[in-house]
Amino acid sequence: MSASPPAAQGEHQNNAESRNKQVPQQDEDKLKKFYIGSIDQGTTSTRFLIFNGLGVPVASHQMEFKQMYPHSGWMEQDPREIVESVYACIEEATKSFTKLGNSIQDIKAIGITSQRETTIVWDRDTGEPLYNAIAWPDTRTQGIVRELKAKPGADKLQDICGLPLSTYPSALKLTWLFRNVKAVQQTYDQGRLMFGTIDTWLLYNLNGGKDKNVHITDSTNASRTMFVNLHTLEYSQEVLDFFQLDPKKIHLPKILPCSDAQAFGSLASGSLKGKRITGCLGDQSAALVGQLGFEPGMAKNTYGTGCFLLYNVGEKPVMSTHGLLATVAYNFGGKRKPIYALEGSIAVAGSAVKYVVNNLKFVESSDKISDCAATVEDNGGCYFVTAFSGLFAPYWIDDAQGTVFGITQYTQQGHIARAAMEATCFQTKAILDAMEKDSGHKLTELAVDGGMSNSDLCMQTQADIIKIPVDRPIMRETTALGAAIVAGFAVDIWTEFEELKEINKEDRTIFKPQISQEDSDKMYAKWTKAVEMSKGWLDTDTGIKSQ
Repeated sequence: MSASPPAAQGEHQNNAESRNKQVPQQDEDKLKKFYIGSIDQGTTSTRFLIFNGLGVPVASHQMEFKQMYPHSGWMEQDPREIVESVYACIEEATKSFTKLGNSIQDIKAIGITSQRETTIVWDRDTGEPLYNAIAWPDTRTQGIVRELKAKPGADKLQDICGLPLSTYPSALKLTWLFRNVKAVQQTYDQGRLMFGTIDTWLLYNLNGGKDKNVHITDSTNASRTMFVNLHTLEYSQEVLDFFQLDPKKIHLPKILPCSDAQAFGSLASGSLKGKRITGCLGDQSAALVGQLGFEPGMAKNTYGTGCFLLYNVGEKPVMSTHGLLATVAYNFGGKRKPIYALEGSIAVAGSAVKYVVNNLKFVESSDKISDCAATVEDNGGCYFVTAFSGLFAPYWIDDAQGTVFGITQYTQQGHIARAAMEATCFQTKAILDAMEKDSGHKLTELAVDGGMSNSDLCMQTQADIIKIPVDRPIMRETTALGAAIVAGFAVDIWTEFEELKEINKEDRTIFKPQISQEDSDKMYAKWTKAVEMSKGWLDTDTGIKSQ
């Protein structure tokens, strides 16, 4: 999205001089000759970027892949198409890289980051998926969630794994597959069922599929399944028992740190055949690493298909009592301890913009949404609760549904477009309020990235609502950068976090609050009222069976 509001909305910071002073020139010359490939497999598209050792992308390719919505609230993807999209992006980006006069030999490693929680099951003997990938925003498991919440032991799960029983984690999607897809139960009974999130599926296929049978994951992705004890980063037998899973019948991926020189294998085919994969982590963890959030108290907010705010809490997990998730922030392995985060997950962010574009037809493309919103001065009293997948953090209201309040004859397209963007900003404030209660600390600035952060109007609105500055980098591919960083550490392109301190620090834009506290509070109060009124709209029993 793009917009051109007054320049006063953002203040640019140029750190070029300080960078030249702090990094010796010979080191810069050396780092410019080291390259790292980064696979960024997202919810709606796949990218492959090639970064140099200064964190600058020199080549990239992106392609979207098909989303399937078989029923209301369902969201599926073709596992084979996802793999094909990765290979296609690698090939095209590598062509661009070599056309610039670069050598493939200078690519030292590959990192992978991917959408989390999205669930795939396949047959160990054939290597073929048994069903489509069930994507993370999918809400078909609402009835199962209510059933399991009443089961003995349900109240203990979050203290073990950090996640609440909801439609979000992989465990509930797997439960649905057992109950509704006969081939899944049969393959499980015969001891051939392989389970994984997108990272595991990609690593399995990129290494050669069933011939190599590489079945691994990293601790950030594993922590999103519900199956992992967050304190030990090992599978919890208590949680597996709760979901009635026998580890002798289901193949669960081996859990690794995010950065490893050998354990993730190498590409089995294509123009980068033989290149080692040395880093892997979930997309939101990758964005925190890409924003250099290495100190406790640092946070980032990524505005993608959904919106995810991660807050570094240090070496011990903090179990939220205010509706947030406890998760692994990153785990570089070796002598470094795992680092944990509090997370606020918003199911619908950029997907609300796509809804306005594709369903309401207000504008031709997502990058025009800010222009539409800028045709009016404010939301005109409209509040759009974008609960297309219920409401995630900090509310966890499974039976909420998308609702627009405050429509009158005065309402125009611009008001609804603005309300769609503001919905993410309001939910971010709710998450920040919860984080302050859980951590005892208030953020003084919020680092941002992702597609919606391209909109100056949206970021200014965000600053106005949360009443702290919003800090946006000029290079916003921080998720892919994070994957490159963990991969680079494994092959000693960098060895200390201090070496990264100037990466992506030039020409950042700071959005400062411009409205009064009173006006901000009034807007948020109306949003909170709208959330309360969105409850109870959805029937939690879909009654739909698959084969």
